[in-house]
Amino acid sequence: MKKYLLPSLKLTAVFTVILCVLYPLFISFAAKLSNGQGSGEKVMLHGKVVGYKLIGQSFTKPQYFWGRPSAVGYNAAGSGGSNKGPINPDYLKEVSNRIDSLLKYHPGLQKSEIPADMVTASGSGLDPNISAKGAEIQAKRIAFYRHLPLSKVLKLIETHTEKPLLGLFGPEKVNVLALNVALDDIKI
Repeated sequence: MKKYLLPSLKLTAVFTVILCVLYPLFISFAAKLSNGQGSGEKVMLHGKVVGYKLIGQSFTKPQYFWGRPSAVGYNAAGSGGSNKGPINPDYLKEVSNRIDSLLKYHPGLQKSEIPADMVTASGSGLDPNISAKGAEIQAKRIAFYRHLPLSKVLKLIETHTEKPLLGLFGPEKVNVLALNVALDDIKI
């Protein structure tokens, strides 16, 4: 047993230094060299920082696109999912309430037309994107509250829709913050 203890402790110490010190330092250095300067890609509106591209925010006013629900209240310091299973009664009630809210603010919308990402929280609780369909179902509401032609809102969604990588990998998605900033920047 003694002959294995010392090598195990040495190996543990080496990997602790590599994985807990050197690797984080390397990643921090690499991030600083990146475009976002290692502090996240800021989204600006009229010279002011209004958020970060990769961190979802809460939008509740009817004149803005709503993002994916968050199990952590969009708290970036405590990201995480709800850990509730698909048959948990509390989870089903939350999803049902979200569906009811969408139907209330979107007359004519059918329950079957609601994409799952608009009523279920992501694993991190900070997903900045929604599906293109999730944005499109909100277009009429946005046009009404902003007094904009529906075609203009749909065109805005189209120009902010990110296509799948190489046309194959992943779904089409729309960054909610970027879309709302573009809405606020529209000149009528």
